[in-house]
Amino acid sequence: MNIKLCNEKQLPEILAIFNEAILNSTALYDYKIRTLENIKDWYSEKQIHNYPIIGAFDIQDNLLGFATYGQFRIRPAYKYTVEHSVYVRIDKRGQGIAKNLLQELIAMAKAQDYHVIVGVIDALNLTSIKLHEKQGFKLNGIINEVGYKFGKWLDAAFYQLILDSPKSPNEE
Repeated sequence: MNIKLCNEKQLPEILAIFNEAILNSTALYDYKIRTLENIKDWYSEKQIHNYPIIGAFDIQDNLLGFATYGQFRIRPAYKYTVEHSVYVRIDKRGQGIAKNLLQELIAMAKAQDYHVIVGVIDALNLTSIKLHEKQGFKLNGIINEVGYKFGKWLDAAFYQLILDSPKSPNEE
């Protein structure tokens, strides 16, 4: 497995991974599948704001999973905090791909001088919760019945990892 930055060539594969998660899981609290145009806009926004999209690739350069982060909230004082996502192709789960992607994403967040990484995880997604806890994320709270999907109310668990960066934060 090789981890590297994704580019526009991977957008159809990213789209397929997103849409599988939308249709079959509570990893995304979305109802409707995304289009290639949606993903192109999403990719452009990530590029504009210098938010990485990294992928795990097999030997044939097929995308196995991807991870990214982006703005947590719009207020200026949140500028050192990002919210992240990790998604793995359904047929490649359980092989350590998410762990490798998350570790690389944490390293990138430190390098970009972020201080906090937030993950919002469906409270019943024990696999994702264990993954995050093993990487040092701590549960900071659960918002009960904040989502509704598949005919039931969903609870969102907020996990956070505090990094030892930036060295010189400012209020500019």
